[in-house]
Amino acid sequence: MLAFDRPWLLALALCAALPFVVRMLRRSGHPRLDAAPADPLSLAVDGALRLAGATAIFALVLGLAGLHLAGGLAERTGQGAHLVLLIDRSGSMDNTFANRRPDSAQESKAAAARRLLLDFLESRPHDRIGVAAFSTSPMLFLPMTNRREAVRGAVSGIDEPGLSQTDVGRGLAMAFSLFGEDSGGASRALLLVSDGAGVIARDVQRFLQAEATQKAANLYWLYLRSEGSKGIFEPPAADEIDSPQLRPERHLHLFLQRLGVPYRAFEAENPEAVAEAIEEISSLERRPLIYRERVPRRDLSGLAYGAAAACLALLALARLLERPLAARQSRPLIAEPGGKR
Repeated sequence: MLAFDRPWLLALALCAALPFVVRMLRRSGHPRLDAAPADPLSLAVDGALRLAGATAIFALVLGLAGLHLAGGLAERTGQGAHLVLLIDRSGSMDNTFANRRPDSAQESKAAAARRLLLDFLESRPHDRIGVAAFSTSPMLFLPMTNRREAVRGAVSGIDEPGLSQTDVGRGLAMAFSLFGEDSGGASRALLLVSDGAGVIARDVQRFLQAEATQKAANLYWLYLRSEGSKGIFEPPAADEIDSPQLRPERHLHLFLQRLGVPYRAFEAENPEAVAEAIEEISSLERRPLIYRERVPRRDLSGLAYGAAAACLALLALARLLERPLAARQSRPLIAEPGGKR
């Protein structure tokens, strides 16, 4: 929207009418030019010069008044979702998928998740994203936002050294709380990235069931399976005790299935499998999305001054090309040989 820093100066725009009422070129030495036949070209040139003068005055007034496009929030339409990333920051994430310390040949699970999630974010410019993490306790990295620099900064910090515990229950509670009451019809999704789980207390389970029903977010678990650990889809053996204490990952998977929201789990044993899972999740969460984008102020006074300068240059050129007819007519006549004058 057009706006002005000094709108009271717009009153000077009335001066733009002066070229149409004041003669711009010098007077002619001929007393009866109106007796000459009409010259369409001369009339056109005269009108163009008057218009240039009026435009120059008007453009100068706009420049002095501080013409600009006001910034603010603009509504846009794209493809995406309201997405919360919940990242496991327990100490086991600092190991590789082979459950060893990372070296030059292999990166840690946290580093692989960081790298692939940053690529994931680059492919989804319209998402509103919140970031949380958990280890011994939940950690809020970033509330829901569409500021890409802030999101990249939050995700870039997930490969910092982690702690020992995995309180996934309270981490999920914080992640659900990041969704606002109204998403404007946009899809909601929660992506849990973890290489393990823990026992969720009963009261936390009841809270998560209520939150999941209220927030109605699609839930994804990207399970980074370490070498030698049991998978979340693997049933217990006949002689094995099946309890949350012995198989916390399997029982977290079963609990998430009972939340009553759309849920999918992906099991990845290497960075390539993580990349494939993230790509599939990205394809599932591309729906029409109305979002707001902050538009910065744009100064237009320079364009106004440029237009005024161009019009003034045209008028100066016309003045230079004007023939000094009055001076030529005032020259004395010199008698030619033979009596002719």
